Amino acid sequence: MAPEIVQASDGAIGRAAQLLRAGELVAFPTETVYGLGGDATSETAVARIFAAKGRPRFNPLIVHVPGVAEAEPFAAFDERAYEAARRFWPGPMTLVLPRRPDSGLSLLASAGLDTVALRAPAHPVARQLLRAAEKPIAAPSANRSGRVSPTTAAHVAGEFGAGLGLILDGGACPIGLESTILDLTGAVPLLLRAGGVSLEELEVVFGEIGMPSAGEKTPRAPGSLPSHYAPSLPLRLDAREARPGEALLAFGPEMPPPGFAEMLWLSRSGDLTEAAANLFAALRRLDRPEFAAIAVMPIPERGLGRAINDRLRRAAAPRGG
Repeated sequence: MAPEIVQASDGAIGRAAQLLRAGELVAFPTETVYGLGGDATSETAVARIFAAKGRPRFNPLIVHVPGVAEAEPFAAFDERAYEAARRFWPGPMTLVLPRRPDSGLSLLASAGLDTVALRAPAHPVARQLLRAAEKPIAAPSANRSGRVSPTTAAHVAGEFGAGLGLILDGGACPIGLESTILDLTGAVPLLLRAGGVSLEELEVVFGEIGMPSAGEKTPRAPGSLPSHYAPSLPLRLDAREARPGEALLAFGPEMPPPGFAEMLWLSRSGDLTEAAANLFAALRRLDRPEFAAIAVMPIPERGLGRAINDRLRRAAAPRGG
């Protein structure tokens, strides 16, 4: 069953905003491509985005806001960030900035990183939806992972079943190319993705623009290093018995092995979407010096389980030094 397509009237946008506040997913137009939106403050809503897209890894999602005033509670803006926002917001520009510890944003939306990708879209439907929802909206492109990005509501409907609350039809996207992603967390701005704002436009504002180094295509995104986003404690996967001093991340309906110093559930029922929503917060809660290590029960290698296991394998990889 295809999701419902609704013309983007005031009433439809109000309905979409209610769905977002209730944790549902809504597809909506931006000037670049259609986005698959969910409440960026809800781990569960963000996990649903990954599940709907079939996203193979937990890559950071872009968080959409109306403007700088709404973005400031979520990220630390320096002079460069304010200048970039002044020049290119609203518009096809995503800024990667240090995430504020008290931002309230989903950790999954940032893939457990200490950064956040923020954008203020220019499309009038997107802007009206953001105002009506009164929440930041995490929204990657509204297509299944690995497929072509959608630029019409019909494209979105062809990608998804009834898992979407609705699709707001705002016509064809005028740019049809994803936003530029600029990382401003280092001394030199890094162009992580070319898009609707050209390199030449960025050079006029910032001068030198760096590029990701070989083997690290997206420095502020998962997957660039063998060991990444690891807790300070050793991480042991596929745990079927307790070892001295370990804490446990438990999963599934089977009784966890006894003898762990502390235990947190990713999902008692074996729900992979729930487990994904709990993953990063649970790792942080158990990453404490009184434990010798963190053990994780087996996670099935299917659906979001692949992404969970990918994240855990990278966190458990040998550390450089």
